[in-house]
Amino acid sequence: MERDSKIYVAGHTGLIGRSLLQKLREAGYANIIVKTRSELDLRDQRAVRDFFNIERPEYVFLAAGKVGSIQANRTHQADFLLENTEIQVNVLSAAHNVGVKRLIFFGSSCMYPKTCAQPMREEELLRGLPEETSLGYAIAKISGMKLVEYLHEQYGTDFVTVIPNTAYGPGDNFSLNEGHVLSVFLRRFEEAVRNNTSTVELWGTGLPQREFVYADDIADACMFIMNQPNLPWRTMNIASSSEVSIRELAELVAHTVGFSGTITWDASKPDGALRKLLSGERLQSLGWEAKIGLLDGLARTYSWYKENLKNQ
Repeated sequence: MERDSKIYVAGHTGLIGRSLLQKLREAGYANIIVKTRSELDLRDQRAVRDFFNIERPEYVFLAAGKVGSIQANRTHQADFLLENTEIQVNVLSAAHNVGVKRLIFFGSSCMYPKTCAQPMREEELLRGLPEETSLGYAIAKISGMKLVEYLHEQYGTDFVTVIPNTAYGPGDNFSLNEGHVLSVFLRRFEEAVRNNTSTVELWGTGLPQREFVYADDIADACMFIMNQPNLPWRTMNIASSSEVSIRELAELVAHTVGFSGTITWDASKPDGALRKLLSGERLQSLGWEAKIGLLDGLARTYSWYKENLKNQ
């Protein structure tokens, strides 16, 4: 990308899109296009087609989509499948039609088989069924990944899928019903401290292992990929290569916010996949590695949350 290249960031108000926009601006990219959902509904095929025909961006980051917690995914499978599929098909086809030079599409670690060998390598995709609790979301993301591959094979488009593990950071969704586990934990423990609550009950057993990637690291990886002259793969993980159990994560978050009470676990609630560690070998072989560790990232996220608490 040149500093004056026309760049479209789809989903700029979300966690990853927000970090991408900030990183691009800090790096001196000045010709950036963003649209709110009220300005451009990416589910509307005609509106998306007209937008691309008029603006004709050279580079696209497709970070828009419907995301949510285990509970949201398991109870709204149709919504996650339908909305994400609509957005992906509309944007990918319009980008292909106007000759976008390179596009980055965001997949999800939920795409991997439930019983996948760890750490999960890109070659394992489609070798088994994903976790049932997020199957609708996973199917949508898998279809987007395959469309990226097929457009390259059939038409030579230079599109690529990135699969970041669970993202977190400033600007995350801290909704108790829709947020991911780390952001929900942070809010639960902060509220417990503020309300002088002595016990916090959490879902599941706390035994599953998870990997978290700070949003700024994901944005940095995507800019790195976008600026590589030749990409040997159409699909690449973005990993921190560090994992923690949900129980350990709860203790780290509790310590970060100053909660000294009791943590209990409701084992009748679902755990999700028992382990989700991504292999970062492909991206590391190109020269990129994550920079922000979990403790540092947690502190930064909590600082942002305190400053923006009135908006949650």
